[in-house]
Amino acid sequence: MSFGGPTAQIALLHGELVEKKKWISESRFFHALNFCMLLPGPEAHQLAIYIGWLLHKVRGGVAAGALFVLPAAFFLWGLTWVYAAYGKIAWVAAIFFGIKAAVMAIVAEAVLRIGSKALKNAVMWTLAALAFVAIFFFKVPFPIVVVVAGVFGLVGGKIWKEKFLVFGQQKAGRNDDESVLGDDVESPAHTKPSLAGAIKTCAVWLTLWWLPVVILGVWRGWNDTLFREGLFFSKAAVVTLGGAYAVLQYVAQNAVEYFHWLQPGQMMDGLGLAETKPGPLIMVLQFVGFMGGWNVPGGLSPLTAATLGAFISTWTTFVPCFLYVFLGGPHIEQLRGNVYLTTALSAITAAVVGVVMNLAVWFGMHVLLPGNES
Repeated sequence: MSFGGPTAQIALLHGELVEKKKWISESRFFHALNFCMLLPGPEAHQLAIYIGWLLHKVRGGVAAGALFVLPAAFFLWGLTWVYAAYGKIAWVAAIFFGIKAAVMAIVAEAVLRIGSKALKNAVMWTLAALAFVAIFFFKVPFPIVVVVAGVFGLVGGKIWKEKFLVFGQQKAGRNDDESVLGDDVESPAHTKPSLAGAIKTCAVWLTLWWLPVVILGVWRGWNDTLFREGLFFSKAAVVTLGGAYAVLQYVAQNAVEYFHWLQPGQMMDGLGLAETKPGPLIMVLQFVGFMGGWNVPGGLSPLTAATLGAFISTWTTFVPCFLYVFLGGPHIEQLRGNVYLTTALSAITAAVVGVVMNLAVWFGMHVLLPGNES
């Protein structure tokens, strides 16, 4: 159901978890979203992990994170195999073109719904507008927008607290009163931070992250394409801030110009496939891994190498997200009641509305004006 990249996915999560099922309150949702927007990697996937963890401990986070990715991973593997084996598949775009129009409506509705909850006064509206202008017109990197908004909220909260304590000033509304995790509900016991828990989290998830990469290096050699893909996408999972859209340029430039795993036209085709299928937009990295193995099989059959490339690129893109959320989540939950952190996050939330608007316009331009994709 989640076409349209992180914007539509966040909108879907908000509509289902906050408004329909009432599993989590409005302010808790935005608190989690703000944290995930600050992490490297796909923010919508991390948000799903965070809320799953908050509601049902680590097993809930693992289930939410895995099920967020797996359907799209299998679906894209099939599309990419058809693409690699038979060339461009225009019928895929034809099938999903009508869905893109519906996605535009979903994204527009997300801006209105999230904006109505977060923009409660002129100061918040101004922050959202400035964030949109900074990103859309001046191409200011997303992390800078977030940091500036956070500092603005921190300072502004000390001077004009009532304008920045957006969620703190609101009484619990209908949704919050009925939420399983409302504002007045104490954070679950498993969210309490501990040194032993942090060490265990690092040991488990770092091992899971790097073990397949090391196995490929030992088996195939340290200069083999599959090992280099694992290393490269692991690096991308650490250094790329700003969500799914921020990572695409970094990966495209390196995969095409430095590693020569695929041609520029193939990269554009991969982005097109990722945009037209359901699931995270960042799944385009799986396409890159698949095509790298297909084009440089290194003695394996093209399909075997491509499947391993798709696996290692997907694994090293999404497994680090579990580490980040499970390691940082307990500390973020303990800071939820901090007044000045709340004012900073309120400002960041307002800026996020501007970011969502930017993504909505970006997506709309690619749907209505296909020439912009070139």
